[in-house]
Amino acid sequence: MSEATAPPRYVRAEFPAPAPAGSGGTRAESVEHVALVTLDRPDVPNALDFELLRQLVDALETLDRDPACRCIVLTGSGRRAFAAGADIRELARQTPVTLIADNEFAIWDAIRRIRTPLVAAVRGVALGGGCELAMACDMIVAAEDAQFGQPEIRLGAMPGAGGTQRLTRAVGKARAMELILTGRPMSAREAEKAGLVTTVVPAEATLDAALELASRVAAMAPLAAIAAKDAVNQAFEVSLSAGLEFERRNFFLLFATDDQSEGMAAFIDKRTPAWKGS
Repeated sequence: MSEATAPPRYVRAEFPAPAPAGSGGTRAESVEHVALVTLDRPDVPNALDFELLRQLVDALETLDRDPACRCIVLTGSGRRAFAAGADIRELARQTPVTLIADNEFAIWDAIRRIRTPLVAAVRGVALGGGCELAMACDMIVAAEDAQFGQPEIRLGAMPGAGGTQRLTRAVGKARAMELILTGRPMSAREAEKAGLVTTVVPAEATLDAALELASRVAAMAPLAAIAAKDAVNQAFEVSLSAGLEFERRNFFLLFATDDQSEGMAAFIDKRTPAWKGS
């Protein structure tokens, strides 16, 4: 494809992630083993059209294949929105036939399959598809000005990229029903109280806090982090007995890794472990 016909770049990926802007020179120039992925459609508050989602999956899958990348922070450009939702002009043109034939929603399944831990840094609104994208991440750092919600019912539709399932698992049936059936937004503090977000921070500190959280995750044994993420996710997919069996299998498998041997030897020797990711 020539440059003249290439689609605009809506997603920026930086690895390693740059140090927080407010670090004042007290931190390294980059955050080791952490990537920063930014949604960049500021003219339409980072609305999620299919091209942006394709670019996002491409960036995430590329980072997921890199053993040096141990955690990914996902954020939106600007202060107004993490992602304001789906691109309604694009969705309004769809029919059941085009949605099935083009299979664009399979993009969401690709995001779910990312093994590397994902941290969403949310400023402004995360509505509709934006809320679903934040919930597809493993942890959410929310600004005090953040708002979450599934307003699709106001357009005569309903969530279609995980909203009815992930929101219900996060906040419970009664709260999810009220949010989805009225379309009202939820403040960051309400989302924190309901268990949807990991932490709420001052707006200007959102990205710094997400990068700091990601750096703590990235400092752990990478294979153990992948296995643990997988096991936690299984808790929402299978019965308790099947989940316990899955957890135990992953626990046993980690005893075949160099990092398990190193981690326990370092504990006994009272030193910092040196992870190899093997």
